[in-house]
Amino acid sequence: MEQSKAIERITEILDESKIGVLSTAKNNEPNARYMWFYNDGLTLYAKTNDQSPKYDELGDNPKAHVLLGFHDSPSHAFVEVYGDVERINDQETIDWVWEDADAEFFDSKDNPHLKVLKITPTDIKIMNDDKYEEVKLSL
Repeated sequence: MEQSKAIERITEILDESKIGVLSTAKNNEPNARYMWFYNDGLTLYAKTNDQSPKYDELGDNPKAHVLLGFHDSPSHAFVEVYGDVERINDQETIDWVWEDADAEFFDSKDNPHLKVLKITPTDIKIMNDDKYEEVKLSL
């Protein structure tokens, strides 16, 4: 399978799937939670509160695992993303991911506790897609 075709399929799944699971670890204990994701190509972004446990967990161990997809296609295709996480406080990025519904949690996009997690993939697997069954990209 051509890498460019696999990247195209991964990007398609990411573009269609916004709600997924972010897993982190602290003291060798896994912790998973649903998050809303945005993507720019293969790079993922998610909003968070800098007072949340995940924010501290990622400060100690900036590695994460993300599951996105499954429910959004008839085949239930999804991706597993392993990546490095950067905690960012860039207003341009916050503006890009902000949605009116976020006011329920943060009052406004100017809330000082609103941060963004940037997940840069190191490995991506396509799952439940017969055409891409054996695809695992190491980036």
